[in-house]
Formats: sequence, structure tokens, C-alpha cells
Amino acid sequence: MAMEDLIAGYRRFREDTWPREKARFEALAALGQSPKTMVIACSDSRVDPQMIFSAAPGELFVVRNVANLVPPYMPDAAFHGTSACLEFAVRVLRVEKVVVLGHALCGGVRALLEGAPPEAQDFVVGWMSIAKAARETALRCDPVDQQEAGEHEAVRITLRNLMTFPWVAEAVAEGRLSLHGGHFGVATGRLVVLGPDGAFRPA
Repeated sequence: MAMEDLIAGYRRFREDTWPREKARFEALAALGQSPKTMVIACSDSRVDPQMIFSAAPGELFVVRNVANLVPPYMPDAAFHGTSACLEFAVRVLRVEKVVVLGHALCGGVRALLEGAPPEAQDFVVGWMSIAKAARETALRCDPVDQQEAGEHEAVRITLRNLMTFPWVAEAVAEGRLSLHGGHFGVATGRLVVLGPDGAFRPA
């Protein structure tokens, strides 16, 4: 979209959406946010958690990155944007659910399986190493199933990594927080959710 298109979209928001949602935004401004759910999703432009879950402003605390990954707990001097979002959601906002939302046709998983494009070597390769075990799992599958298998396994890896954060594990153990996994089909619009047995099934 050109900048002119963005401005035109903003003007439609002010003319159409803002009058309907003005009271909600004013309440959010006055009272602050108190979302009950955090969604960890991919940055892919085709996957919008607010649209998928029909959520209103203030209902979801969303962090998006390449392939919806969370690294293991590592409180060092490096920059940890996703971990910082997680800390704020769990320890400050005290969300009750964390949903890891994977999706079909994920470019990050494709880079993991086939190699990142030459133009994406500075950061993508290192970031996707978080999910290197997903590559091993996917490559054991039939070639036609490898992409989706990698996407599913990336969700499982992030869920396991979430439990390495002591304050996440503590909140889960005390029943204050639950962790969930899902996978959205871009072409189908269908959501599958991860069950206790580790399998994905239709929502």
C-alpha cells in the first residue's frame, strides 16, 4: 500500500469506525488495558489474530514475529523483544491465556526447511534456529507434508520454550495461566487447535 492508501484508510477509520468505537477507546484510555489473552502470532501479513478471533480493541495482547516463535528463557544483556512482551503480558497484565498461533504457508518455516533467501541472512537464519528441531521432525515426513509438519512443530517448540520462563511455569502450575496452540489455514480460513495428546484438530 502506498502512503496515500494508508492515509485514505485512516480517514475511513475516522469517518466510519471511530464514531462506533469512540466510547470503547475512551474507556481503554481512561482505565487502561486489561486483556485476558496474549496471542503469539507470525508477522505474515495474511494472518491477523484480531480478525481471526473476531476480537475488539483491548481484548488481545499480541506479539508478532517470524514464525510465531519464543526463544528459551535467557535473561541476559541482549535484546529480547518477544520475551519482553511475554514478561509484560504475564507479570504485569496477568493474562489468563497465551495462544501460540501458527499458520499455513509460513515463510519462516520454509526458510528453516529449504534455507533462507540470500537477502535474509543477517537475522532470519539465527532466529529460525530456535526451531531447528522442527526441521528434523518435518524432514522425516513425506515431502508433501513437510511444510505443515514444520509449522505444527514450531508451535509445539514455542509452547515448550514458554515453560522455561519461571514465572510462566509458576503461573501455569498455580492455575492462573493456560497455554494453547493453534494453526490457521490461510487458503481455507480454518483453525485447528492443539489437544492434550499433542495432535491438531479442528476448532
